Amino acid sequence: MQLVVARIGRAHGIKGEVTVEVRTDEPELRLAPGAVLLTDPASAGPLTIETGKVHSGRLLLRFEGIKDRNAAEALRNTLLIAEVDPDELPEEEDEYYDHQLIDLDVVTADGVEVGRITEISHLPSQDLFIVERPDGSEVMIPFVEEIVTEIDLTEQKAVITPPPGLIDDNAEIDSTRDDSA
Repeated sequence: MQLVVARIGRAHGIKGEVTVEVRTDEPELRLAPGAVLLTDPASAGPLTIETGKVHSGRLLLRFEGIKDRNAAEALRNTLLIAEVDPDELPEEEDEYYDHQLIDLDVVTADGVEVGRITEISHLPSQDLFIVERPDGSEVMIPFVEEIVTEIDLTEQKAVITPPPGLIDDNAEIDSTRDDSA
């Protein structure tokens, strides 16, 4: 099984280092020197990590064969993908791999069907569930514990308590609000 573990950012310095946006809870394992990672696009890799260090709160990596700024900049926005055992589970109880969440049914706390998770979007501030509704439309649901109250892998469902307007097709607009001020 493949997991996206990072996205390459901009080049750093002139010796081929790049910043990376980490997308794994185990960067010391998945992004260690010697790790061989697949890439998306596939034509950019595979890449072998030569060195890694934290600088000003950002992880910097250098890959074998990438020796200058131009080569490093050519990798910008490339996804780094690790091969993992499909039976491997996250260490923490409330952590999930994308493959565990894809295809879960999404329902509200009172049992109303919302749809099915088709994709997980990893953003800097939080992850989003991309949920396909029964009518074919999509809704994005922030994967935060205030909204996603339960993940039940046995029942294959995610239970949510959405704030008003998040999933409502026709969210009511407050007619007493005056926006002219």
